Formats: sequence, C-alpha cells, structure tokens
Amino acid sequence: MRDFGGLARRTPREVVRPAIDREAAAAARRGAVPRGRGHSTGGQSLTGGVSLDTGGLAAVHAIGADRISVGAGATWRDVLAATLPRGLAPPVLTDYLDLTVGGTLSAGGVGGASHVHGTQACNALDLDVATRDGEIVRCSPALNRPLYDAVRGGMGRHGVITRATLRLVPAPRHVLSCKVSCESAAELLGLQGSVRADHLSGQAKAAEAGRRYELRAVLYEGEAPPPGLPAGAEAEVERLPFAEFADRMRPDVEELIVLGEWDRAHPWAMAFLPGPRAAAFIERTLDATGPADLGLSGLVLIKALAVPRTPALRAPADPVLFGLLRTASPGYTPAADMLDANGRFLAEATALGAVPYPAVPYRASC
Repeated sequence: MRDFGGLARRTPREVVRPAIDREAAAAARRGAVPRGRGHSTGGQSLTGGVSLDTGGLAAVHAIGADRISVGAGATWRDVLAATLPRGLAPPVLTDYLDLTVGGTLSAGGVGGASHVHGTQACNALDLDVATRDGEIVRCSPALNRPLYDAVRGGMGRHGVITRATLRLVPAPRHVLSCKVSCESAAELLGLQGSVRADHLSGQAKAAEAGRRYELRAVLYEGEAPPPGLPAGAEAEVERLPFAEFADRMRPDVEELIVLGEWDRAHPWAMAFLPGPRAAAFIERTLDATGPADLGLSGLVLIKALAVPRTPALRAPADPVLFGLLRTASPGYTPAADMLDANGRFLAEATALGAVPYPAVPYRASC
C-alpha cells in the first residue's frame, strides 16, 4: 500500500472498514491508523499494523440552516453536493475537493478563504472521536473541550475523528477571479495583506527571466476587481459559477492522470513561516530551486494567514504557508534528491522559527 506521496510503502497486517462508530472505536483501541483517500505525502496514513479505512463512515447525517453533520470519510465534494442545492457551502474549502473531512480536520485544512475564516478545523462545530481507550466521545467548545482542541490539527495522536458538524455559510452564485503578476515574494505577500477579497492564494512560477509570482484574488458575487489591487495593474479576470470555481482543480487532475503525473512520487514539503521573515526566505529558497527540482507538474504555493488557528496546529505569528509541491517526473531531479532538498528546506525553515505542515505526523506502532 502507498499514499499520494508515493515514497513510502507498507503492508498493513489488517484493514478494517467500520460502518458504525463502535467498530471504529474498537479499531482505534488496537492502535489503528486512519486512512481516508490516502492523500498524505509522508507515509502518515500507512501502517504495518491495523489500517482503519474511513470509507464506510461517509454518510451525510443531517443538514440545517447553518451546519451539516457528516461522517469523517465523506469528501468535501460530498459535502458540496449536499449543501449547494440549498444555497450553502463550508466557509473554507481545500483546492482539491476529493479529500476527506476527517483527514483535513486532523491536519488543519488550509484553503483560499483561511485568511478570513481560519482553517477548516476552526469551522468544525463539534466532533465524534474514537479515542485510543476504545470510546466514542463527542466534543465541542462546550463539551470535552480539551479533546476538541487536541484532535483538530492533531494528526490522530489523540483519537480518530468519526463524524463532524461543519459550519455553513450562504454560497455565492458566482465568483470574480483576478490573477495579477508580481515581481517579488515581498510584493505578493504585501498584496495578500492589503487586497480585500474572499479568496486569496499565491504561486511562484518559472518565467523567461527567472521566475514570477502570481496573486489570485477572488470576490464572491463580485462585478469588479477587489479593492486593494495596485492602480493600473493588469489583471486576468474571469467570472465563474461558484461550483465550477470550487472544483477548478478537476481538469488539471484529469490531465495529470493522462500524463501519468498523478501517480508519480510527490516529495512535498510545506511549512508555516514567520511572516516578517517569509519573503526573504522564499526568495532564497527559490534561488536554489530550479524547474528540474520541482518536476514537470510541480507547484510552489504561497499563502499568508493572519487569523487564529486551532491549539494543536502550531504556527508562528502572522504565518505564511510556503509549499514546495514537487513531482518526481522522469528526466527531472530524482525523488531521493528531492527528499534531500526537502530536508534542507525544513531544517533551514525551522531554524528561522517556522513549523512544518502538517506539524506533527502521527505514527502508530505496528
């Protein structure tokens, strides 16, 4: 068995696929490692012991005016399918919808709206957790608060999330997406702090003269570019239905599958950088990272977050999420060398005061 990272392979002694909470609790008591869609990149969802497949816990239980209750094995695509017909959506979505609710809540869950609404874990109203004692415990801000704080962003150290009640907000009918080129990481991060938009993200991309940075600023129900963009800035503007925008990665994933890139090894490395030091560190890191070091379909993600996070998700003040999403494509830098580069990247980032994301990998005993 492998995960999306494709660098670690382990054969579980046993795979259990619970359909009800008490079966999940029995597996958690045996030290089972939860696995949703296996989208971890460092082997966190793999084990030589008991693997707990959350696919049987994917039901939509109830939808209200401002919340939805779903099993941890449901994907964000499943959530949207249930909420959009009612004009509702979660306030924060990951770029890729085919991740499980339990998985992203356990990691934290950063999205383009996290500068406004926090992580996805911040928007979980209550949770059912299969603890390592073999019990199902409901937790929330008012009930069993220590467990609630420990499992959101806790990477499974304190139990397996089996069900979640998620906050919902009115879904926009359409979005106005604006892409603006930037000359430097400092300019990109400055705009992420000043542009007033519902969704913000950033990338660094190869260009003829080295590289360029790109800001994506999105307004829900927008008719004009968001306030805060530089005067005279040339923006690539696109008006999209919200459902199409939320699922914008699907065409890219389908193409990567055809190219064989989706099944390659993905030596990813991400860290929350301290905001005041982020721009210089990003520039320095990318100076030492060429296109071959990222792979054919590799990406560089840059996202400023100036909002509260969950207690278990450690991060410096005014964090900037910086991600080197490498793909070990044939003819590019070998996966082993990418891993070595990731080690140097994380060591240098940590020395700067950064925290790797996911911050605390969970590894159960075999």
